[in-house]
Amino acid sequence: MLRLSLLAGAAAPCLLLAVPAGAQTRDATDATILVTGQRDPLKLNDQAQAGSRLGLTIRETPASVEVMTQDDLQLRGLRTAREAFDGVVGAIAGNVPGNPAVVSLRGFAGNTVSILQDGVRVSTSTVVQRDSNIWHYDRIEVLKGPASVLYGEGALAGVVNKVTRKPILGERHLDTLLSIGSFDTAFAAGGINLPVSATIAVRADASYQRSDSLYDVDNNDTFSAGLTASGLWRPSDRLSLLIAVDHVEDRYDATYQGLPLIPGRYALRPSDAVTTDNGLVADRALRHRNYNPQGAYSGADETTLRSRLDWTIASGWTFALDLTSYTAKRAFLLADSQTFVAPTPAFSNGSFRQSYQDFRHDHQFWNARGVIGNDSRIGGLRNRFTFGVEHNKTDFVSLRQQAPVTALPAVDVRNPAVVPVPTTTAIFTTTNVTFDSRLKQTSIFAEDALNLTSKWLLVGGVRWDHIALTRATIQNATGAVDRNSPTFNPVSWRAGTTWDMGGGLTLYAQYTTAVSPVSSILLASIANSRFRLTKGRAYEAGFKASGWGGRASVTGAAYRIMQNDILTRDPNNPALTVQGGRQSSQGVELSAVVAPIKALRLSGGAAYTDAQYEELSELAGGMRFDRRGNRPINIPSTTVNASALYTIADTVTLGGFLRHASAFYTDTANAIRVAGHTVFDASLSFPVSRQATLTLRGRNLTDAFYGEYSGYPTTNVYIGAPRSFEVALATRF
Repeated sequence: MLRLSLLAGAAAPCLLLAVPAGAQTRDATDATILVTGQRDPLKLNDQAQAGSRLGLTIRETPASVEVMTQDDLQLRGLRTAREAFDGVVGAIAGNVPGNPAVVSLRGFAGNTVSILQDGVRVSTSTVVQRDSNIWHYDRIEVLKGPASVLYGEGALAGVVNKVTRKPILGERHLDTLLSIGSFDTAFAAGGINLPVSATIAVRADASYQRSDSLYDVDNNDTFSAGLTASGLWRPSDRLSLLIAVDHVEDRYDATYQGLPLIPGRYALRPSDAVTTDNGLVADRALRHRNYNPQGAYSGADETTLRSRLDWTIASGWTFALDLTSYTAKRAFLLADSQTFVAPTPAFSNGSFRQSYQDFRHDHQFWNARGVIGNDSRIGGLRNRFTFGVEHNKTDFVSLRQQAPVTALPAVDVRNPAVVPVPTTTAIFTTTNVTFDSRLKQTSIFAEDALNLTSKWLLVGGVRWDHIALTRATIQNATGAVDRNSPTFNPVSWRAGTTWDMGGGLTLYAQYTTAVSPVSSILLASIANSRFRLTKGRAYEAGFKASGWGGRASVTGAAYRIMQNDILTRDPNNPALTVQGGRQSSQGVELSAVVAPIKALRLSGGAAYTDAQYEELSELAGGMRFDRRGNRPINIPSTTVNASALYTIADTVTLGGFLRHASAFYTDTANAIRVAGHTVFDASLSFPVSRQATLTLRGRNLTDAFYGEYSGYPTTNVYIGAPRSFEVALATRF
């Protein structure tokens, strides 16, 4: 893997600091922070690429859309993708080794939330998403609720669109960020925008982050780095061409699998962070322990090439062409489960027996999308219309090897010995296969927005996908090959309306559909790939309002989402897996930003989700269990985010930040309950020159011991990072 460590010296000093997002006044030579009242603080009049291809503003879009700019991310001290996703109203995120920065949103999780880069979906989020640093993004857009009509299968609970930084004509500036903090964490990044001529500009960004462990866990060194560059040519107001390249890497040594739960009678410092039906507890004395073998790691090396052509033709007609090429190599080497064994003479503290896996991805993807649009009048009514065609191809080879619990030596619960990674493939007796997959997808889609009046807008869309998978599953030990070639032809659609009530208040409602596979198409077992796609539908209604002279914005939404055809057990033959299960969620969300006086900015969001399995049966120990009415995994009922920023004498800014999530379960039986938690952060930011701002930041100031997410197995829980501190310097020249 090519290492980008040299970027640490090349990137100019800078760090994630508290810069009031959209609430600062700052020119190219002044980095002084001033909290001021901001018109439209929730950016309701901005366009969000994730919400529509019609150029609708967030206010006009009949759906919930949340946008976090780069300034917002720095303001809140969010450093990585997981931290950013965890800051979305109604969402929580975790760092499961097999799918880092996995998101739970509106009652669903994993591959039901699509993650895009610049509007392109490479694959299921559980395959491609990494917990990389977020310096390279101009903003993160979140469209909540089903969105298959825009982005195809998988977008059942929502879409997260990571929009990269791009050149700006006529501007010359250098931004830098540098920080050091607890757990030997260091971050350095820089970005430069240069005008080449009146019609050409270029931009380049570099970043480097390292830490002994972002979770303060033993033997868990982390590294991420990125190098991105792009060029913009705009010979006229009617034509522009963007060409960009992104290269990012990350590595997490001795992959952390979460804190294994143990019987309460063997715990030295039992906590109430996790409660179970069978007496397992989270032992605070094991907070820093990592049981993975020495040499185990999770890592990725990704490169993306992309271009976008925008052409305003004439008479309201436009054309856009996106071309994307993506390559990646990923590795997941880890002890994927720990089984507790009671104390013996050899292990007086008890021991863990561990299974082991070695998974690899060799991933190539290319995509072409052409969209033609028109903004004109029909019968005197304004009508915006787009029609597009998209085609992509994926080549995906995945080596999947798994060994049983007898493959690794037992390790002491209190003092795990350093066990090296196995060097022989003979241990992989549980699974030893190679998936060689070829996926082709062709899509046709259309959207329309018709103004029945200047205040009443109707929005609709439809999408048809043809998905063809060709897979060879190769048994590496014997050479036996099983081939299958499923195809899917889903149709998704949505219909919605917005009504401008006047006085800054807009009401909206929509009905939308989505489809999702029973698991990731690229990683589904032969049996799962033969199932049809699950179907989802949703109702949503809400409001978007701004007022008080532009100093306040509020949005609210109520929704219900239903998913049919999830996997369950045949009631007449419990040994048989069939489709027919159902899952649903319903809830409300509220977001607000208020600047009551020039120096004070208050913001926050709250969400309530009532999620359940409406029909689900599982087989355990040879018996069939009914999970109907249970809450899905990693879904809290309530989440709250809040912040307050106050600037003293137009120079020093004090910030306070709160995150709360209620309890959630790690298993479908709801037998393992992770308690709710509340985390407090704070920051103090002040200028040290016209070009530089220094920030002091404290995270988890109460040193709360809490579970933030569960992974696999269900008896492992990821414990949030303990109290930590950071010093940051940001500059702008």
